Amino acid sequence: MEVKIQEKSGGEVAEGSGKAETGAAPWICPHCGRSFKRRNQSHYCGQKPESIDEYIAAQPGELWPYLNAVRDAIRRALPEAEETISWSMPTFRKGFNIIHFAAFKNHVGLYPGTEAIEMFSERLKEYKTGKGSIQFLYSRPIPLELIAEIARWCHDTGKHP
Repeated sequence: MEVKIQEKSGGEVAEGSGKAETGAAPWICPHCGRSFKRRNQSHYCGQKPESIDEYIAAQPGELWPYLNAVRDAIRRALPEAEETISWSMPTFRKGFNIIHFAAFKNHVGLYPGTEAIEMFSERLKEYKTGKGSIQFLYSRPIPLELIAEIARWCHDTGKHP
């Protein structure tokens, strides 16, 4: 079975099977020059942001208010935390990664870790959750106070992603 992979990079789309080729030379992305074992490996093709400001600026403008609101809620909850980029996502840390967030087409992803999802499960019932992640749709109000509480809990308990 052949699976099509589509990858966005600078407005261009690369397609391919994604199958590993036994004994084949590494595949080199024609856009960024990185090499991979698998042909047409899905990856971020471009310069990675070095700050949360750069991360937000690289997103579509209509997402900026949502991302800044999430950032500000976490910033108020964790005033002593350092802002950084980890795993290509905005991250708050203080000796360890406390919480991450990221922009997607239809939602903001929050990554507090599996224990936080369990701890706040009753209050997260109306949101899609996964292993250590929560999706807040742009089409609905984003619960900034809940995000702040989760961030404080992750910091105070040492339970983090």
